Amino acid sequence: MSRLTVARLRAELRPLLALAGPVIVAELGWMAMGLVDTAMVGRVSPEAIGAVSVGSHTYFVAAMFGMGVLLGLDPLVSQAWGAGRREEAHRGLVQGVFLASALGAALMAFLWWGNRHLALLGIDAAVLPEATGYLDVVTWGIIPLLLFAAVRRYLQAMGVVRPVMVVVLIANVVNAFANWVLIFGHLGAPALGAVGSAWATTISRVFMIVVLAGFTWMRARRSGSGLVFVSWTPDVVLLRRIVRLGIPAALQLTLEGGVFTAATLLAARLDPIALAAHQIALGGAAFAFMVPLAISSAGAVRVGQSLGAADPAAARAAGWAALFVGGAIMSVSAISFLAVPRAILAVFTDEAAVIAVGVGLLRIAAAFQLFDGVQVVATGVLRGSGDTRTSMLTSIVAYWVIGLPLAWVLCFTLDFGVDGLWVGLTSGLVFAAFALVAAWARRTRRLPELAGR
Repeated sequence: MSRLTVARLRAELRPLLALAGPVIVAELGWMAMGLVDTAMVGRVSPEAIGAVSVGSHTYFVAAMFGMGVLLGLDPLVSQAWGAGRREEAHRGLVQGVFLASALGAALMAFLWWGNRHLALLGIDAAVLPEATGYLDVVTWGIIPLLLFAAVRRYLQAMGVVRPVMVVVLIANVVNAFANWVLIFGHLGAPALGAVGSAWATTISRVFMIVVLAGFTWMRARRSGSGLVFVSWTPDVVLLRRIVRLGIPAALQLTLEGGVFTAATLLAARLDPIALAAHQIALGGAAFAFMVPLAISSAGAVRVGQSLGAADPAAARAAGWAALFVGGAIMSVSAISFLAVPRAILAVFTDEAAVIAVGVGLLRIAAAFQLFDGVQVVATGVLRGSGDTRTSMLTSIVAYWVIGLPLAWVLCFTLDFGVDGLWVGLTSGLVFAAFALVAAWARRTRRLPELAGR
């Protein structure tokens, strides 16, 4: 690596981290909502934890698809902003709002239909009733969630990240308080258990979009950015661009998130103890994953803005710097999972049997932390350059051809139980990391021809 390249990488670290810092806090705050749900429901019963696990993972398969389509805003808005095409960036938000509303309505119908057939998956009879009740309620929050995602992608693509962080942190307080009231029946409310957690989640999602949309509108009026004068009519050409970029990203997210949902549904076929341990350990791994996910978003913005400004060298440096930071952070996460697994698990449950199973799962999670971080950052920097197809194809092979079939064999055929599920998923993450880093290395050779488009 030449001195010039090393210098570019060092120079890129400061703006990358400045952008990523608030996004990391926002992503951790986002995940904290789910962890608080699990911790508070965990004081009810293992079956309640299992119900939240099944319901939330089923919900997020649909939600991830919707949020994935809206990732098409990342390259569109960031490259337009980097090139000085402000009106195009604002029109991207308007079309994102239309798209989020339509997608949300369709996904609500899909989730309610799917919930009526959840019993066909062979879920433990002690878990199923609360799981269906949870999913019925939490589905109401999908349109607010997707609208929030559209506004967030617009702001982040322009480098405006602190308001998102603040809104998510406040929403955590709203969610925790609503959980306390509705799960346990305080302040005269009925004790709803897992279903109360679903209502708390929905309330917090409505809060997030109302506050973030209000901030965005007031900021536009105060700054005179031009957003308030943009036409709020559908733009078929722009919508097609967002969908063309977003559909592969949505399929990639759905395929990746879907395999963990499939693993959760498979774990639900074992017993409530194994399912509860799976949910808690997966929550811990997902919490750690939020940091490289934020680095991925920041890397996508930095790559997109550099290409919009016709600076391919800066785009290349941004991508490699993001990969380095993501890998380094997840190495620290792996050490923590190995060093204090019982302390992590004890935050969510005091069931000795659940903790015993969870310790083994966190050790497996430690083995895949580096690979999980690298693959998600590589997905982001590829997206910033306008490539969402490679990550989609990689996800098909890594998770559905390699990871899940191996997980099934290890769990049910070779009788390794829930540990086997996790070893199988780890194999998919390792493959994805190597494949996507290689794809980014190839993509960097094309950056000069992509710059300034």
